[in-house]
Amino acid sequence: MDGDVAVGVKRGSDELNMYSSSPNSLTANGSDSKKQRLEESPPSRVLHIRKLPNEVSETEVIALGLPFGKVTNILMLKGKNQAFLELGTEEAAITMVNYYTAVTPQVRNTPVFIQYSNHKELKTDSALNQRAQAVLQAVSAVQDGSSPSSDPGVLDLAPPPSPVLRIIIDNMFYPVTLDVLQQIFSKFGTVMKIITFTKNNQFQALLQFSDPVNAQQAKLSLDGQNIYNSCCTLRIDFSKLVNLNVKYNNDKSRDYTRPDLPTGDGETANKDHSLLGAISPLSAAAAAAAAAGRVALSGSGVSGVLLASNLNEEMVTPQSLFTLFGVYGDVQRVKILYNKKDSALIQLSDGNQAQLAMSHLNGQKVFGKVMRVTLSKHQTVALPREGLDDQLLTKDFSGSPLHRFKKPGSKNFQNIFPPSATLHLSNVRDGLGEDDLRLLFSNSGGTVKAFKFFQDRKMALIQMTSVEEAIQTLMDLHNYDMGGNHHLKVSFSKSTI
Repeated sequence: MDGDVAVGVKRGSDELNMYSSSPNSLTANGSDSKKQRLEESPPSRVLHIRKLPNEVSETEVIALGLPFGKVTNILMLKGKNQAFLELGTEEAAITMVNYYTAVTPQVRNTPVFIQYSNHKELKTDSALNQRAQAVLQAVSAVQDGSSPSSDPGVLDLAPPPSPVLRIIIDNMFYPVTLDVLQQIFSKFGTVMKIITFTKNNQFQALLQFSDPVNAQQAKLSLDGQNIYNSCCTLRIDFSKLVNLNVKYNNDKSRDYTRPDLPTGDGETANKDHSLLGAISPLSAAAAAAAAAGRVALSGSGVSGVLLASNLNEEMVTPQSLFTLFGVYGDVQRVKILYNKKDSALIQLSDGNQAQLAMSHLNGQKVFGKVMRVTLSKHQTVALPREGLDDQLLTKDFSGSPLHRFKKPGSKNFQNIFPPSATLHLSNVRDGLGEDDLRLLFSNSGGTVKAFKFFQDRKMALIQMTSVEEAIQTLMDLHNYDMGGNHHLKVSFSKSTI
C-alpha cells in the first residue's frame, strides 16, 4: 500500500467549519444549490459528500469514487452525515463530479450531494480511525494487485480463492442480461467467460475474470449494490470452480476468448458480442457508474424527459423522434421547440428509460447532424391548448400501440443494443424475398451492403453502409405496412453479417 495513504479523524474541529454546506460549492447533481458558481469552488481532488444516510459504511463511500480512479483518503463525519473523499488526481475528481452531474449519485437508494471541497488534500490522523484505514488499505491493495499489510487491527484480506464469481440477483424487476453483467464487471478487469442460468427461481451467473485479484476487487465493490435503482441487487461470492467450460456463445453463455464458438442453433456466433461496441461518449461514465453500483440506469430523481439538440430542423418530426427514442423506451410525448426548432423535448415512461436512451443516442449522427441528448429539467412535456399547435410540433404518443416495453418481461428488454449499421428485421410478411427488402431499404436513401434471412424467413439482418444510414432507415421503415396487416419491426442488431 502507498505510504502516503492516511485515514482517520481530522485534527481539530475548527478546521471543519469551512466544510459546512456552502451554497457556493458546485453540487454534482445541481438540485441542491440555487446557483452553480463554478468560479468560487475550483476543482480539487478532495470531494465533499453530503446527505449520506445514517450508518453508511466507509466501503460504500469509497465505492462512489472507485470507478474514476484511485481513492487515496477518506474522512467520515458520521454525526453530520457527511464525508470527504480524496482521489489520486484532480482529473479523476473532475470526471467523477461531471459524471454525477448527469446521474444522481446514490448510496443505499438515497440521493447524495457531491461537490469540490475547499481543501486540496486531506490531512488526517490515522491512529484515531483504524476501521477506515483498514477498509481503504484493503481496497488499495486489491486495486494495486498486492496483498495488504498484516498490521494488527488492519483488515487482512486472504488471497482470492478463484477468478470465478457466483452472482445471484435479488429483486429482479428489470431483466438483467449477460451483456449488462459484462459491461458492469469489465470495469474491474478482463471478463473471459460468463454463464447465466435460473436456479430456485432466481437469476444467477458464473463470471470468470482473467485474474483472481480482479474478481476480488469486483466482489469488494459490487456485492450488495443495485444494478438498477432500488432493484436487481447483486449478491456475490467466490465460486468453487476455477475455470468455466462454455460450449456456446449466445444470450445465456459467452466465452469472450473464443468468438468462433457456435450459438447452439446450428449457426456460428456473431463477431461482435460487446454491448459496448459503439456506445456514445456517456458509455465510459455509464460503465463507471455501473461499477460503483449507482449504475448505468439509476433512474431515481432523474426525470423521464430528455432534451435533444442540434437536430436537422428541415427533416426532424415528432414521429421520427418517437421511432428512434422508442428503441430504448416507451416515448409518451414529443415537443419540437417553437422558438428553437433544432431542439426537442422527449418524454419517456421513466428515468431508467431516459438514461438508456441518452447513453445510446447522444453523439449519434441523425439527418447529417451530430445530435446532443441531455437530461431535461422538465418533469413532463406539456401539451398545447387545443388549436394552438398549428405547426404540429407537439405529439402525444401515450396511447400508441407501438410501445416496445409495455409488457413486463418482454423479449424486447433483452434486445436493446447501441445504434449499429446492421439492423434486425422481424414480422416479415410471407412471400417477401431478399430483393424486395433490399429495394425497400435502398429506396429509403441508403445502400444495402449485406443481407441474411433467418431460417423461418420471418426475420432477417440487413447491413447498411453506416450507422447514420441505419438510423435513417429505422426511422423510416419501423412499423412499415407491408400489406396483409403485417407491419415490419426494425431494431439495431449486435451482429454483423
